Amino acid sequence: MLTALYDGNCVICQSTCASMRALDWRRRIEFVDLHESERWRGRYPELRVDDLMGEIHVLDENGELYSGFRAGRRLIREVPLLLPLWLLLRIPGMNIIGPRFYRFVARRRYRINKLFGRTLPDCVDESCAAPE
Repeated sequence: MLTALYDGNCVICQSTCASMRALDWRRRIEFVDLHESERWRGRYPELRVDDLMGEIHVLDENGELYSGFRAGRRLIREVPLLLPLWLLLRIPGMNIIGPRFYRFVARRRYRINKLFGRTLPDCVDESCAAPE
């Protein structure tokens, strides 16, 4: 079982989680919105909101923590239908390209939200923007 802590105020994150839920027919992934702190703070007191806001975090059954690109790849590995994508993300060079691309998108996710017409009342002054 994996636990994925994601930014529930992010359209990209919401869409990705919805797609992953639909493909996770073995029900091996629990998605937890990091803004619902009562759902995760007691289980993972060592995690800080500032770190979580920067990128997705995934914890596996052994307590190993994955973040960002590695977390996304770990989630994909858990879904049998996404095996071809997982294999693609394992080719040489992806450990360099993948994290850079992930960070590029993650830092701009609230701006991307606006492209989809989504603005959040508590984010009008960019106070909830992802850390650089």
